[in-house]
Amino acid sequence: MSLLAEVFVREPDGAIRILGVPDDLYRSGGFESWRTTVWGHEFVRALGARFLPLPAEGDLCVEAGDAPEFLREVALLRARLDAVAHGTGRPRTVEERRHQIGTRLRIIEESAHKALETGGGVLVR
Repeated sequence: MSLLAEVFVREPDGAIRILGVPDDLYRSGGFESWRTTVWGHEFVRALGARFLPLPAEGDLCVEAGDAPEFLREVALLRARLDAVAHGTGRPRTVEERRHQIGTRLRIIEESAHKALETGGGVLVR
């Protein structure tokens, strides 16, 4: 199973409505195990990440007002991608791990940009 990075909007009653995406759009934010082995890893936390480690405890719900700060966090991890790949553990190779993490960060970043466009938020679950 994998984590999904989805865009949502709040309904007037406060309920979350997930926005649809084309069937061929890949929305994986990483493997389920990445809740703790990557996003919740102590190395990622030590870089100052505060949103992405939250899936270690449950789902991540970034509200619309927090989307710009969330994008800054994603940019921070992308800028330190080599260190994140090396610091988060047991890759087959660091290069493969870098590619996997970079791909997932790009997907999460795209979701956050879509959230900004729609006035919505990002849900990683």
